[in-house]
Amino acid sequence: MTDATPQPFEETPIPETLPGLCLRNTVVFPLDVVSVPLDRARSIRMIEANPGDGVVVACFFSHEGEEGEPRDASHFMPVGVACRVIHRMRMPNESVQIVLQGLRRIHLLEVLQAQPFLQFRVDAPLQREPRGADIDGLIYRCLEMVDQLVKAEGGYPPEMVNILRMNIAGGGRFADLIGAHVHFELPTKRQIAATARVRERLRRVEEALDASLADAQVGEELQTKVRADIEGRQREHILRAKLRTIRKELGIEGDTEAEILELRERIDEAGLPEDAHEAATREVDRLASMTPASSEFHVVRNYVSWLLDLPWTVEKRPPINLRKARRILDRDHHGLDDVKARILEFLAVRRLTKGEGASQVLCLSGPPGVGKTSLGRSIAEAMGRPFVRVSVGGMRDEAEIKGHRRTYVGAMPGKILQEIKRVGAADPVFLLDEIDKMGSDARGDPSAAMLEVLDPEQNATFLDHYLDVPFDLSRVFFLCTSNVLENIPGPLRDRMEVVRLSGYTAGEKLEIARKHVVPRVIKDNGLTKRNIVFSDEGLSLLIEGYTREAGVRELQRQAGRICRKRALEVAARAKDAPKRARVDAAYVERVLGARAFKPTEGHAHPEVGVAAGLAWTPVGGDLLFFEATLIPGSGRLKVTGRLGDVMRESCEAAYSYVRATAKELEVPLDRLASHDIHIHVPDGATPKDGPSAGVTLATCLASLLTGRPARADVAMTGEITLKGRVLAVGGIKEKLMAAHRAGIRLVLIPKANEKDLESLPNEVRDGLDIRLSEEASTNIRATLMPIYLPQEGDDPDAHLHVPPESGGPERSPRV
Repeated sequence: MTDATPQPFEETPIPETLPGLCLRNTVVFPLDVVSVPLDRARSIRMIEANPGDGVVVACFFSHEGEEGEPRDASHFMPVGVACRVIHRMRMPNESVQIVLQGLRRIHLLEVLQAQPFLQFRVDAPLQREPRGADIDGLIYRCLEMVDQLVKAEGGYPPEMVNILRMNIAGGGRFADLIGAHVHFELPTKRQIAATARVRERLRRVEEALDASLADAQVGEELQTKVRADIEGRQREHILRAKLRTIRKELGIEGDTEAEILELRERIDEAGLPEDAHEAATREVDRLASMTPASSEFHVVRNYVSWLLDLPWTVEKRPPINLRKARRILDRDHHGLDDVKARILEFLAVRRLTKGEGASQVLCLSGPPGVGKTSLGRSIAEAMGRPFVRVSVGGMRDEAEIKGHRRTYVGAMPGKILQEIKRVGAADPVFLLDEIDKMGSDARGDPSAAMLEVLDPEQNATFLDHYLDVPFDLSRVFFLCTSNVLENIPGPLRDRMEVVRLSGYTAGEKLEIARKHVVPRVIKDNGLTKRNIVFSDEGLSLLIEGYTREAGVRELQRQAGRICRKRALEVAARAKDAPKRARVDAAYVERVLGARAFKPTEGHAHPEVGVAAGLAWTPVGGDLLFFEATLIPGSGRLKVTGRLGDVMRESCEAAYSYVRATAKELEVPLDRLASHDIHIHVPDGATPKDGPSAGVTLATCLASLLTGRPARADVAMTGEITLKGRVLAVGGIKEKLMAAHRAGIRLVLIPKANEKDLESLPNEVRDGLDIRLSEEASTNIRATLMPIYLPQEGDDPDAHLHVPPESGGPERSPRV
């Protein structure tokens, strides 16, 4: 490599001290002419202090990102360009526009002053153009890349490459020409201008050209793809136009294209989620290529219609008004204060979270006729949402919940999405009725499919087999109803918040009959208040003498019988019929016949070997009578009445307890050895089981073996151990309400169940003498009467009277 002689432009003498400029947004190269706007006060003062054209100034570049006024050498790049001011012009906004001509590169030695303007001490060594094969190779590689870049990018004059090829005066000058005229980024231009060594400068230019060429190629590829996409759409449009023409010529119905176009417009306007939008678009594209006569055409069209008809977005609803909700619940339901409070708590949480929190599922559990379904309607009205009711009782096919796959003939979505589509809302109040009566068979387990519906962690992405795209069920307010919680599978019950409805007292039933049942029944049978009116006496007789239930469904049926009888009189215009019938006790007995239930049915008088227990059933509490009799034999125990395994074990435990305490009970031991005992529970066709009959069985056996009659107005519940301890049982509230309905006076319950009395209605609490027992002996002493031996002149019915308090055990305080 040999050094060449200095070029003429480099021979311009450069003073050692120069006024200067800090260039932030502009780059100037040697022999390049650049217009530079000056808007900083320091730069303007420098120009004003050096008047006249031809003054030489030092232009140095600030570092990338440098802010503020640079004051020392560390704020500048070490290499700059000495420039001659060839023109200056004052602008209307008080700024100055100057035109600079680059002379040659200079090195910064020192910043002599920063105010009032910049003053530099510089070194301006003569720059020589190196020669050699490596320099020539760099020049020609850069020239080839410039040629490719000009062809790939727009914005360059076509003769640019020829001009560069004809003006190759050396590597340094060539690099400066490319840096000045190729569209590099500002930092790249600054790095090239601030590089003094020629070889390094050429390599920087080569790297910058390579990067620009790569960007240009990527841009060209993208442009090619866009162009191909546009051409493909134009081609598809032309082909579709030809297809429409061909169909018209063949006589094929021309409404298909209009239908597909309408479907595409609906997809664009429906606001579908991404998955649903892709699925709908894909199926419409398939639909466009099918013949309307094919069976698959209608399957695909129905699928797209389902996607478009479902409500994917939630309407904006006003906040839940808790006062309004309270008024609606009180208006539609009498009593049930605990249940209403629980519902209002859930509505309050929904109001505070605005429905965005994890939604709990309420399960209203209780006997039939207590208002579970109507509570769901009231909740929907209080929330201002549509109400949906689906009965899942007897459901055995999983596809009824999650739909059928589209490969099956007649496939359709499950009942969940069917009802949501029907009401046209994505956030209804959805009641799943009789969820405890779901079954399972070879077609699947609906209760397992219901987990995905009710689980707050899963239902946001509920996947119906027919749609095969996620649908958000987290915005739906789910309610369930059941009669027996134990019949609900454990994993499903774990996802529910259970609210128990125990039933109504006689007083509550009377109020419900006045406000709800009677007006509805009169209206349903075409009558008015001018035709018939129910008195409180007649309603009370209906409740106590003709119904024995926890709810009011049978009461409604009996009232309907009376109204139908009256409707026949009104319609036939019977001459002897009154214009307005008053339904009192006599009217009820005349229409319905004799009373169906007595105050204490089945056990009107004290009897030996008969005791009344309290049982829980799916339709509420009920009285359960146990009978025992002695038969000559060898001391065996026989049990009948279709009892379950648990109750049979209770019989054996009670029998063992009575035998173990025979001495205390004054039972003759020879009687136990020479007789068999037969225990029977009437109504043998009805299955009976449960762990709450032990203490009643022990009392029944004690009455039988001692010959002492059991009081007719006493009922009890509780399980017994071999040592005679009374254990806690369930369903206390329902059992006590059944005792109150049956006219029982004294009820004995386990001491461990004392906490269950807190939710007992005041009417039941005041109408019963409730005592707590921990030992079976307490129940036996409170129930068994002394043996009556009639004397001459005694009252023949004396043995029917309840013994005085002094003759019984010490009373527990009234609960």
